[in-house]
Amino acid sequence: MSSSAALRRALLALAVVALALWTALTTPPRLGLDLRGGTRIVLETQDTPQLRADAAATDRALEVLRKRVDGLGVAEPSLARSGEKRIVVELPGLRDPREAAEVIGRTAQLTFHPVVSAADGPAGPPAADGSRVLADPDAAPNPNPNPSPSPDKAPAAGSGGFLALAAPALTGDGVKSAEAAFDTTGARGWTVDLTFRGDAADAWARLTGQAACAPGTDPARRVAIVLDDRIVSAPAMQTGVPCGSGITGGSTQITGGFSAAEARDLAALVEGGALPLPVTTVEQSTVGPTLGADAIRASALAAVIGLACTGVFVIAVYRLLGFLATIALALYGLISYAAVVALGATLTLPGLAGFVLAVGIAVDANVLVFERAREEYAALGDPTRTTRRTGTTGRTGTGGTRRKGATTPLTRATLGPDALARDPRRPLHTAFGKAWSAVADSNITTLLAAGLLFAFATGPVKGFGVTLAIGVLASMITAMIITRLLADAALRIGAVRRRPALTGMAGLGRLRTRLNRRPPRLMRRRRTWYTAGTALLLLALAGIGVRGVEFGVEFTGGRDVRYTATRPVDADTARAAVTAAGFADAVVQTTGDGGRDITVRVGDTADTAQTRITEALTKAAGPLTVERDDLIGPSLGGELRTHALLALGLAVAAQLLYLSIRFRWTYAAAAVAAMAQDVLLVIGLFAWLGKPVDSVFLAALLTVVGYSVNDSVVVLDRLRELRRKGGRIPLADLADRAVAQTLPRTVNTGMGALFVLMALAVLGGDTLADFSVALLAGVVLGMASTVFTALPLAVTLESRSPAPVRAVREKTTDPTGAVV
Repeated sequence: MSSSAALRRALLALAVVALALWTALTTPPRLGLDLRGGTRIVLETQDTPQLRADAAATDRALEVLRKRVDGLGVAEPSLARSGEKRIVVELPGLRDPREAAEVIGRTAQLTFHPVVSAADGPAGPPAADGSRVLADPDAAPNPNPNPSPSPDKAPAAGSGGFLALAAPALTGDGVKSAEAAFDTTGARGWTVDLTFRGDAADAWARLTGQAACAPGTDPARRVAIVLDDRIVSAPAMQTGVPCGSGITGGSTQITGGFSAAEARDLAALVEGGALPLPVTTVEQSTVGPTLGADAIRASALAAVIGLACTGVFVIAVYRLLGFLATIALALYGLISYAAVVALGATLTLPGLAGFVLAVGIAVDANVLVFERAREEYAALGDPTRTTRRTGTTGRTGTGGTRRKGATTPLTRATLGPDALARDPRRPLHTAFGKAWSAVADSNITTLLAAGLLFAFATGPVKGFGVTLAIGVLASMITAMIITRLLADAALRIGAVRRRPALTGMAGLGRLRTRLNRRPPRLMRRRRTWYTAGTALLLLALAGIGVRGVEFGVEFTGGRDVRYTATRPVDADTARAAVTAAGFADAVVQTTGDGGRDITVRVGDTADTAQTRITEALTKAAGPLTVERDDLIGPSLGGELRTHALLALGLAVAAQLLYLSIRFRWTYAAAAVAAMAQDVLLVIGLFAWLGKPVDSVFLAALLTVVGYSVNDSVVVLDRLRELRRKGGRIPLADLADRAVAQTLPRTVNTGMGALFVLMALAVLGGDTLADFSVALLAGVVLGMASTVFTALPLAVTLESRSPAPVRAVREKTTDPTGAVV
């Protein structure tokens, strides 16, 4: 590496680290609701006879909802359109999703009507001109405190319980502002103060002036304020108001015995205006703040433990280079975190898992380079290795002159006893150059999986795709630039050059040495591996067929509620209580400290169903705290299930296409077949264990896709390299050599990932535990399938469909005798 190139890399690395440190210290992270607590609601707009629910109409509905949410007083709410018809509302800190859904999801058609007369009912839909009959809120005591008669308004005599209303005189569109206020002077309690704009203020004056013309006890002296087909207030004009002299000034009050919360909700609805389209709740999720805080602590602790164990392992194997790689890994964590907060990406629970997992993946590029460096270092002392010498003369053989361009064995005898110790940077630089192809291919396959997650996943799993992609890109920067700079600087030190064993390059390692001494002959037993792989696949398919795949509520629709009890409860007791409440098909599980955590999954998404279940469990287990409440509509569940299958199908197609471009189709088919085997085995494992398949599992599965292909790419890349210079050596023997040369890398990289995943499995809680189990199985199966499925299948396919033989020109010599 030239001094100018080294200087450019050093300046680039310094700038990246400085920017990352500044960003991490000055920019707070944007935490998802599953980490800070709150409610997430996904609304879907519906078509009407007059208006289609397209993107433009949904955007208008979004603006109305934004005004309503602002009226709720929630700190830092988030609203965004997702697709053409969906609106995602995130309300941090709000623990009651029913309250939020009631306020923001109502159509809120506010109208002001003249009262014609009392009526006997029943209430009915509006006529063509807008006139209608609705229940009179002042006719009789109402069990619902909203509304009750205003104390200073005279009730109409003989109302009969209903009021006949004329066509609306004005609508809520004319309201300029609405504010909840407590009336201390008129003893009206909480009211909603309205201010009208422009022509609406004149219309209000005419409406109230007309009502003042009716006799004092006539219902026509009242003005009905109707919200969503219900009269919320029907005040009568004061007896002192003369006929035709209405309320001027463009303001009025809505009274009705409101509580403070009811007044604020009504003000938010009125000021927000009418939704242009009706909306339905298709997804709803509530997370308690303590659950999110526990997840942050668990993930952070898992990251520290996993990184520490990985660092100790890498240092033990690669010594000085491993120590430098550990420093680079710490900087990788800093750069990844800074990139997440700088992009404004929401950090979610699966996103944290993706961030922690990427620590294990980041080890891979370093291990690839270090194993290559060991090979190059060992090859320098190999007497069969030759190099081109130009511009020198000397003796060769027994005294002849060495011609320009002649080749000479590069050994300790020709270089001198201390040549290797003087400049160990040479094999390291060569290793970085040769490892780049495998590093790029393996990381691109993982980026494909992350991109599919971002494109097709929803909610928190999108965050997993984002952090995984950022982690992959950051690992390439740290491994190929920062680790290289640190290693180059360390290898310039004289004390290091005089002790080549300290660098970690002086030996091939025990595993590699043993494999070189007794190379494996795995490809000679290809039928055995095919049989074993087929047996495992049949076992997995049996689990899927016999036990069935237990889809979570995200894929089936329904409600999943997690409670924490004050005392331990037996699973059978909790199950019996839920069954007695009328939910015999509910899935009830108890986990945690003695069974204090209770999870209930039912197909009914109604709030009344959740209330009945909560009451039944409270009788059986004592007071409960709702830690998490997830609701998925059946249509959304089917859609998510379709997207999951589509994502997996596209993952297979994308990997096959990319690998076909980078390799022959035979290699690509072998790698994809091994990956498909890993996916089916992980699904079969979850089927046998009875664990739910949800979006977090989908994230794990697509990560397995990337990891499996990543591992196969490294070995197939080495096989391709050996084949180019292998001459007439049989392909099966070359495949065995590829396994022997890459197995240390596979084991060392796998160990780095396993440390992190085991920490997540132990510390990450129920959700991350299932995620970690899926990935642990995927990592182990991925390492095995590369050796026992991908490579044997590639050899078989290449034997049946060999690559075309390229014409090779015969070697000639120039007048100096050099080989051309």
